[in-house]
Amino acid sequence: MTKNPNSPNFPDAPNSAGSPSSPAIRLERYTRAEQNEILGDAEDPFSVGETGLTWRGKDEHFGIRHGARLVAHAGLVRLPLTIADTPTEVAGVGGVAVAADVRGCGLARQVVAAALEHARTMGPRHALLFCRPPLEALYRRLGWHRLDGDVLVEQPESRLVVMPLRTMVISLHDDASWPSGRVRLLSLPM
Repeated sequence: MTKNPNSPNFPDAPNSAGSPSSPAIRLERYTRAEQNEILGDAEDPFSVGETGLTWRGKDEHFGIRHGARLVAHAGLVRLPLTIADTPTEVAGVGGVAVAADVRGCGLARQVVAAALEHARTMGPRHALLFCRPPLEALYRRLGWHRLDGDVLVEQPESRLVVMPLRTMVISLHDDASWPSGRVRLLSLPM
């Protein structure tokens, strides 16, 4: 759904990118109430409940406010994984959300960019996210690339499962290329 930035629900003039003038900021916290403010109080707001997966929280949070209202969010967490049995780390991006009435204004691009800017200071050479198939095109437009092959993720009770969602990666540094080999996330997915 695309929202007209000049509607009564979006009174501030957009910038040249068509998004509100408030920049993405680092949030001190991100609560369920704030998630509901963006996505409503649906039981499965990210539509991933059918996967049956248990998800971990994020450690860092970035958001965009329109006045007092939080309208976009992206979470970030540093995660261990192996690629072809070689240990490494990634910056895991998750919980990306934009309020329905302001979608199409570039807010996902802004809030993810803020998270990635911070991720570049954390050490990992890449960021990784999981998304539903309909969102793959959005992340491709933002510079992400789909990983081919299965990605294993940990679940409670020492279970190891194949991630049923799309796995996307992006380099955090110009000289970083994703190595080849099977990927295993040594954590719950984010």
